[in-house]
Parts: sequence; structure tokens; C-alpha cells
Amino acid sequence: MAKSFTGGIHPPYRKVATAVPIGFLSAPKILAIPLLQHIGKECHPLVAVGERVLMGQEIGGVGDSLAAPVHASVSGVVVAIEPRPHINGRLIKSIIIENDFLDEKHPSVVPRPQVDNLTREELVALIRAMGVVGMGGGGFPTYAKLQGKSAQKIDTVLLNGAECEPYLSADHRIMVEFPDEVIYGLRCLMKASGAGAGHIGVEENKPDALAAMRLAAAPYRDITVTSLAVKYPQGAELQLIHSCLGKDVPPGKLPFHVGVVVNNVHTAQAIARSMTTGMPSVERVITVGGECVTAPGNVWVRIGTTFADVLAERGLTCAPYKLISGGPLMGMTMYTPEVAVTKCTSGILALSRQESGTPVAGACVRCANCVDVCPMFLQPTTLAHYAMKGRTEEAEAIGALDCRECGPCAYVCPAGIPLVQWIRLVKSDIYARQTR
Repeated sequence: MAKSFTGGIHPPYRKVATAVPIGFLSAPKILAIPLLQHIGKECHPLVAVGERVLMGQEIGGVGDSLAAPVHASVSGVVVAIEPRPHINGRLIKSIIIENDFLDEKHPSVVPRPQVDNLTREELVALIRAMGVVGMGGGGFPTYAKLQGKSAQKIDTVLLNGAECEPYLSADHRIMVEFPDEVIYGLRCLMKASGAGAGHIGVEENKPDALAAMRLAAAPYRDITVTSLAVKYPQGAELQLIHSCLGKDVPPGKLPFHVGVVVNNVHTAQAIARSMTTGMPSVERVITVGGECVTAPGNVWVRIGTTFADVLAERGLTCAPYKLISGGPLMGMTMYTPEVAVTKCTSGILALSRQESGTPVAGACVRCANCVDVCPMFLQPTTLAHYAMKGRTEEAEAIGALDCRECGPCAYVCPAGIPLVQWIRLVKSDIYARQTR
């Protein structure tokens, strides 16, 4: 029986490209590579305007801060270093490269030693140098999960292959087309964290991915592949840990407190690709979907390609009513198509007005639907009420910071109240109060 968790929803999945192989998007003439593509501190530029850079060259440095270095995704000339629109809604300093279409590689791009020939410390250092971050959308620098005192307690590395968000199917295709790379990346993560076991959770509506992963994992007795029930948010860290491992992370704690490190399957594949080719994290697979897209599907895209360039190549049948980075439940609506694809851009959705289904908010009818579906056992309607009234301390007292902003509450609300937005607001107020 497929494993699951309490709460959650079953939205229409609308995954139209699960059986179509991953394509390739042309590298554009101009790329805008943000110096912030991760949780942590913004990188500092290592190149100057007028300088020629090579593919795979480090162009954004991190120093000793929590960050992941940024690399050139093409060869060409730096024509500007300036603020550009970012997926977080702000203007972020970006390195603008004019592509020479030669893809000349930097001398540092050489295959790395096999995982068995490296120490834990060497692996962590390589993962950091390659700029690998959580590619499921979180963007947490991967090396930071593997080092320090917390990593000494890790017994399991858990890979998220659930991909429960509607529309998105990039991880699905990664598992089908590159299962050996996913397993190799998992082995790297296990050694780097000191974990004795690897685990991969895949929703049962992806039978081809389940079969591919089980076949690739068969030679390794310490790696398990688990079939998960089809439910959103099955891929959320805490729900995934519960479903796959039967462990519950206490409120206010992180996965490492129960001996687990969670990573995305695309993150594992990116580690493997970087190890075997020496090329840092300069491209990724994204899902391009929505009713406004002429040719929906999954494509390899160079980091720094703008949403406008992606949509121009895939084609538009109409002007999008809503443009989303990521999935429709946890993604963010973009105010301009000039934002650039980053390492944590899992999808670009160009939705029509009818498809967006944006309701007009009304009054709460006290139905408790939001309470029933909350996988964190919170009271979303009460949290939203406290947010509206500025009652920050009371919101914190009933668990506002435990909210994962996954969205089932807003999805089922018959009054159309933007519950997640209100909870995000009160969480930001709580964090601001804590830092005063």
C-alpha cells in the first residue's frame, strides 16, 4: 500500500508532458545571471564589465558566508553588472553576459574523482564549489546540509521524487531519463553526510519513474525506493519524512534532529552531472506549461535565460493572465517576464484567466475545511484573522511559524480568502519582532 500522511488535497494535476522526453532550449544572445540563487547571502561579482568569461567559470563568489557560488552558463563578454528583476520580487545585482555561442569551457571544468576515492570533507567542498542548491524550489545550499555538527547525526538521506505540484513534471522526467545519475548523486550525498541509508520517495502516479529508480537502485542494498500515495503536499519535507520513514519532526525542529537530510532528485542528478563532467550548476530542467503555452513540456535551460526568452521559443497562444515561477500552489506570481531562470526555478507557468481561477475574497464561513486539510495541524483561518488584526503574538502562540505555506488551506477555502498570503505576512511580522 502506498504511504501517505494526514491532511492534504487532491487538486487536478494537469501534467501534460510526463511521457515526452526532455528537450533543449536554445541559449539566448543575452543572459542575466543573478548573484542570488539560493537561501543565504548574495554573492559578490568576481568579474568586471568588458571581461570575457568562459562556460563554467565562477563569476559570483561566496567567501565564508552561507551561499552558493554562481558560474557562467555560456562563454561571452560581460556587458553589464546591474540590478535586474528577480523571482523574489526585488531587483538583484546580476551579471549580464553577451553570448558568443562558442560554449568554450573554463580550464577548471574537468571530471572529478569517483565518489569512493574522496573523503567526506572533499565531497562537501566539491558540492559547494559546484554551486549546487536545492533544485526543488527551496534553494538551500546543499553543502550546508552536509557539514557541521548536525551532519554527524545523519543516518538517512531522503530524496524527494514526489513532485506533487500540479503541472510540474521535470523531476519525473529526470528520474525516467537519468536514474543512474540520481543514484550516483544519492551515493555522494550519503557519503558526504555520513548516512548509512538512502531513501527515495516517488508518487505512485509515476510508475515509469518508480520502475527506473528501482532498477537503478537494485545493486545497492542500502538504498530503498518507496511508492507514495498521490496527494499534495506529499513532497513537503516533514510529510515526506513521515510517509517514507515513519518519523515525525517535532515543532520548531529540522529534519536533522531526527537523523534525516532531505534533497530533491534533481539536486542529486546535478551533483552527479557536476562530478562526472566537472561542469558546475549552470543549467537545469524546467517545466513550461499552462494554457497559454503553444508547446508545453520539460526543457534544459541555461541559468540566466529570461522567462521572456523561454516563452518566446516555446510559443504563446495568448497573453498570460498570470505568470508563475514554480507550481501554482507554492510558486510566486511574476510581475514581469524579464526575470531570469535560476537554479531553483522548477517551472514557468503561463496561465489563462479561466485557468487561474482567482476568486474574490469573501467572509469566512467557519466551515473548517482549511483545518481539515492542513498537513501541519494548524488553524489557518484563525492565523489569517490574527494577521488581519495585527495580533502577532497570538499568531505565534498557535504555531504560525510552523506553517510551510504549502497552500491546501487557500485551495479549499469556499470564501476565496488568501490564507497563505495572510500567514506569510504575520510570519514576516514575527521574524521582524524577533530581530529587534
